[in-house]
Amino acid sequence: MVQRYQSPVRVYKYPFELVMAAYEKRFPTCPQIPVFLGSEVLRESRSPDGAVHVVERSCRLRVDAPRLLRKIAGVEHVVFVQTNVLNWKERTLLIEAHNETFANRVVVNEHCSYTVHPENEDWTCFEQSASLDIRSFFGFENALEKIAMKQYTANVKRGKEVIEHYLNELISQGTSHIPRWTPAPVREEDARNQAGPRDPGSLEAHRPGSALGPALEAVSMDGDKLDADYIERCLGHLTPMQESCLIQLRHWLQETHKGKIPKDEHILRFLRARDFHLDKAREMLCQSLSWRKQHQVDLLLQTWQPPALLEEFYAGGWHYQDIDGRPLYILRLGQMDTKGLMKAVGEEVLLRHVLSVSEEGQKRCEGSTRQLGRPISSWTCLLDLEGLNMRHLWRPGVKALLRMIEVVEDNYPETLGRLLIVRAPRVFPVLWTLISPFINENTRRKFLIYSGSNYQGPGGLVDYLDREVIPDFLGGESVCNVPEGGLVPKSLYMTEEEQEHADQLWQWSETYHSASVLRGAPHEVAVEILEGESVITWDFDILRGDVVFSLYHAKKVPRPGAREPGTRASGQLIDKGWVLGRDYSRVEAPLVCREGESIQGSHVTRWPGVYLLQWQMHSPPGSVACSLPGVDDVLTALHSPGPKCKLLYYYEVLASEDFRGSMSSLESCTSGFSQLSAATSSSSSGQSHSSSLVSR
Repeated sequence: MVQRYQSPVRVYKYPFELVMAAYEKRFPTCPQIPVFLGSEVLRESRSPDGAVHVVERSCRLRVDAPRLLRKIAGVEHVVFVQTNVLNWKERTLLIEAHNETFANRVVVNEHCSYTVHPENEDWTCFEQSASLDIRSFFGFENALEKIAMKQYTANVKRGKEVIEHYLNELISQGTSHIPRWTPAPVREEDARNQAGPRDPGSLEAHRPGSALGPALEAVSMDGDKLDADYIERCLGHLTPMQESCLIQLRHWLQETHKGKIPKDEHILRFLRARDFHLDKAREMLCQSLSWRKQHQVDLLLQTWQPPALLEEFYAGGWHYQDIDGRPLYILRLGQMDTKGLMKAVGEEVLLRHVLSVSEEGQKRCEGSTRQLGRPISSWTCLLDLEGLNMRHLWRPGVKALLRMIEVVEDNYPETLGRLLIVRAPRVFPVLWTLISPFINENTRRKFLIYSGSNYQGPGGLVDYLDREVIPDFLGGESVCNVPEGGLVPKSLYMTEEEQEHADQLWQWSETYHSASVLRGAPHEVAVEILEGESVITWDFDILRGDVVFSLYHAKKVPRPGAREPGTRASGQLIDKGWVLGRDYSRVEAPLVCREGESIQGSHVTRWPGVYLLQWQMHSPPGSVACSLPGVDDVLTALHSPGPKCKLLYYYEVLASEDFRGSMSSLESCTSGFSQLSAATSSSSSGQSHSSSLVSR
């Protein structure tokens, strides 16, 4: 496997010419880097005007490896060839290095660049990238890989210190300014030589973009690059390899992700959750981004308004900061009637509220970072369990809690900095036994549990909260405005039908429409298309019964009344007098959709006009389905208590050029209209004229 390294942008607040003078002092030896044994110049050339200076060096590095490995390899040092292209006119230094020792077994490539800062011409930027490919090494490939990357990152860390050391040395010796390069007068003889033929091995072969390839083209700083000082200031101290993982994952998202790019601190949380294993973090982050897109989580803080009942009986809220500056959230779980809340508002509402707390926690961390001038990436939770009893172990409630833990663990990793559990009663070990297997080991290490009054005094809350922040109900000085909870009156409970309806439809109420399909009374939606080349996409879930879905095209609006293009009319729209093939035509083959299925599809329109999405009840074998029922059939269906189908549907009209970058209806996910925690799997439309997809 090829190991890669990418540095952030380092900024030296010195002019390019002075940094180059400091860089040259690193050669031929560099005492500050002990493994660098020395170097010699193999070839050197200059352009006639002196603007471009090319130096090729052979560098010797001591092998910092166990004695057994050095003995097997038979070497005490390795040789690298380094080619520097210094362009005084453009003020760039481009460096390429590769190994000569064991080149048939190990391939090491490094690219570095010194360039002028794009916003301040008196500052200098530095970047580097490297790759290590160990093809074979006497059976010690894994050991060599670890040793090589450890040694490389150690040298990377010293690199900036070395340049700064020589910069300080130059300044202390009285050299604080070096004039910029200016072209020297070109003699007539030099001009003739410049116009004449060149040796292929001369300077021309070393110009950027030729022999050294595009990897050495000058790199300019822009908004897509991370500055090392910014990382230290806003994200915290990272090792060189951790910085590299962050930059590589961010760059990969910028190249491949079609939606909103997460913030750097958000990406970093997923890397930490997977111990900076790049592939694992990428997979976890992609699944979370798909989940956020499917459930419109980015809009949650703007759209979510908890019900009044939840605001009254949910015993949780934000309360100042802990001693380290983390936002503090207090949850009085023991005082909260979880069973009553479940029966009064439903599981989906509670989950939405928990997600809004997690979103608010991230927002508050960003605010604390700006306020304190140092990275705050997680928040603290104070969990008061006084009053916890067997009522809290109600199995549906525990099941809902486990689901919420799963969602938060998967999508908000490393957001909890510390969990302080106080006044844990005797029943707590039972609850802990149920939930602890579902909590990540890294998260469990952040739990501090106090039983009885052990939270008071040294070693208790005072070690983590200032005394003036400890809430009054725990003996502190701060008046806490977190609701006290209490029992939810049974009169506020939902009926079983309301409970089912709330859990299934709540999260879709903002985007999806619900419809009932009766026998003989199909549900139809009309979409007016003004341009021939457009794309209609649909996404619907069958909640009850089996239906047949079809798509029709008509040249005129089924019912009178002007509407804006793209708006919908729904109900039963096709007139009884219309004739299929004359007044309207079928453009999508009928699709039988079973109860519980989720259907996604799209249709590229060929003609302007009105397109009709139709759902009708699926007739059992032997009966004849009629898309145009008579008036008597419809009236009978509406007034009879017979079976009916229920569905949730969503559609979107896209311009043809936007088809590949569509929203959830084109990259829809697994069915589960009440399952925020459901696993997701993307689907694509392909290149066909139209398509439909069933997700089970």
